[in-house]
Amino acid sequence: MTTELEPLGPETAKQMYLDERQQELADATLQSHDYRLKQFVQWCENEEIDNLNEFSARDIHRFRVKRRNEDELATASMKGQLATLRVFLRFCVSIDAVQAGLDEKIILPTTTADDARDELLSRDRAQKVLDYLERYRYARLEHALLEVLWHTGLRIGAATGIDVEDYRSDDQYLALVHRPDEGTSLKNGSKSERLVALNDRVCLVLDDWLEVNHPGVVDDHDRTPLFATKRSRLSRNRGRTIAYQYTRPCVYENKCPHNRDIDECEARPTEYAHKCPSALSPHPVRRGSITHHLQSDTPERIVSDRMDVGMDVLERHYDQRSAREKLEQRRQYLPDG
Repeated sequence: MTTELEPLGPETAKQMYLDERQQELADATLQSHDYRLKQFVQWCENEEIDNLNEFSARDIHRFRVKRRNEDELATASMKGQLATLRVFLRFCVSIDAVQAGLDEKIILPTTTADDARDELLSRDRAQKVLDYLERYRYARLEHALLEVLWHTGLRIGAATGIDVEDYRSDDQYLALVHRPDEGTSLKNGSKSERLVALNDRVCLVLDDWLEVNHPGVVDDHDRTPLFATKRSRLSRNRGRTIAYQYTRPCVYENKCPHNRDIDECEARPTEYAHKCPSALSPHPVRRGSITHHLQSDTPERIVSDRMDVGMDVLERHYDQRSAREKLEQRRQYLPDG
């Protein structure tokens, strides 16, 4: 027997889904689902789909093609997009918003190790970005944030959760603390808590940021965030925008590798920086940082502990060294005798 569906708009369904999953998903995961579903809701609006009762398998196909061809999603990103859409539609089935079985129509693409590491900030690009910030935005929020992200490989959620008191300038480290009751959780809970060493350069930037440009605000829990706007703690979304904004080649070297007119480019305004094909979110910055550490002969176990990433994940998603590079790096640890 066919279930009688009850009308429901995409935006309302999205909010109901997020409310339902708020208690079971980590903050970072919930925010990722929110971001991915925003793309879906926007597509529905553009296609004039205002009632999910009408959503069909053919619509799934059209959305998939749009994200793959027009938005140029990599395979790994497409898999994440569709996986979120599938669990969202499964929820919609449970509340009689779409036909039963519609979620099962979504087939996830198969990813390989190469797909998992297809996007990263290279050491050379990172240096150009940081040199630009040092010259034109020294010790401002974006400079302090990207210096820390590149040097430490932190997830954006971990970075935005750091307080001023978690930064120890004299001892040159950051303390990562899991505070879920105060809105700043770590991906792996208390297991992600650790001390992260900093170098002289990063500490100098952070010291100058705190002394000269930090707005001195507190958040809703009376904590003073290390990374803050004039209003409150830096949000993950704003952190992502900063990464997109300053990894555009037209910003740090005033030229476009895509042969676009810089002044007329749709990705020129900050709010549309993500539309630049070369712009990177914080995760490729993290991936690039981890790869750089590995290529600089930092032992895998040290990288694993510092970046809070399992050894198996490190190998599959981040390690871009060739077999020959690994051989030569291992050679230095051989005994003389």
